[in-house]
Amino acid sequence: MLIKIHPENPAPRHIKMVVEALEKGGVVIFPTDTIYGMGCSLYQPRAFDKISQIKGGKKEKTSFSVIVNSLSMLSEFTKPLENTLFRLIRRNLPGPFTFILNANNKVPKIFQSRKKTIGIRIPDNRITSSIVEELGHPLLTTSIRDEDEVIEYTTDPELIYEKYRDLVAVVIDGGYGDNEPSTVVDCTSGEPEIIRQGKGVLEE
Repeated sequence: MLIKIHPENPAPRHIKMVVEALEKGGVVIFPTDTIYGMGCSLYQPRAFDKISQIKGGKKEKTSFSVIVNSLSMLSEFTKPLENTLFRLIRRNLPGPFTFILNANNKVPKIFQSRKKTIGIRIPDNRITSSIVEELGHPLLTTSIRDEDEVIEYTTDPELIYEKYRDLVAVVIDGGYGDNEPSTVVDCTSGEPEIIRQGKGVLEE
């Protein structure tokens, strides 16, 4: 199903349709403040497997991050943050960043693995934040890459729908996406380190 959602003023009924699909274990493709992402409810482990199958890899090797909509939701999945790190994250989120943080003991149970770190995003995107708010818990997400090595990321939601319509429950058309991914900042060793420079310029 392709659902067109207004990027600045998402209709609550459309958000509810997406959330219903997520609650049933569906996989959804949605816009962020960078590239389009593919995701599911954090509490639907079978959907994790489905995303890995769509991407053609094993769950353990699929690069997942978690989308939350507040720092308090973030803190449910991480070890306590030092003040300097908390301030850095607060200055840069919402925004085009993925912060890799030390995970608390909830995370290995959710991922059914020995995962000790977690990538956290709060995109500056009203559609995504409305979905997380209505869902009441985070989205598990991974990026959609294009097979074309030059393009790398598909920006047109209609083309995304053509490609994935039989594989996912919902594709959201929230307008054209970006073709530059988030900046990834590893904060697990105390000193933040940019391990992938993307759209975001880190404000320290």
